[in-house]
Amino acid sequence: MKVDVKWTGKMGFIGVSARNQQQVQMDSSAQFGGENSGVSPMEMVLAALAGCSGMDVVSILNKKRVEFTGLTISVEGTRASEHPKVFTDIDVVYTFSGENLEDKQKALEDSVRLSMEKYCSVAGMLAKTAQINWQVRVEN
Repeated sequence: MKVDVKWTGKMGFIGVSARNQQQVQMDSSAQFGGENSGVSPMEMVLAALAGCSGMDVVSILNKKRVEFTGLTISVEGTRASEHPKVFTDIDVVYTFSGENLEDKQKALEDSVRLSMEKYCSVAGMLAKTAQINWQVRVEN
């Protein structure tokens, strides 16, 4: 696994995946010398947690033949006050939409639990410094 990251000026960087050349723009806010033109590296960490776990959850639910029409994962992190300012607490909310999902609440929760406790590598790394809390919501 490899990425290349190129400086674009001020605090801006473009990350490029060696696997498929996909790009992501990173920057800081003006307060820290940037132009706020991209995602901050720490926001990317939270997005990586949501993406990693989301892929697990979708895969697990497909295997269980649980049908849903939408999934949104909201992640909020609290950082330490001292450098390196790692995440100390992370709250993750999985919101599923679809018909009759109230009957599938246990399957939804089990899929998230398996992801967070067993399969998601990002969660495994972040759990070394942060308390990760999660919940499942269902929308019709």
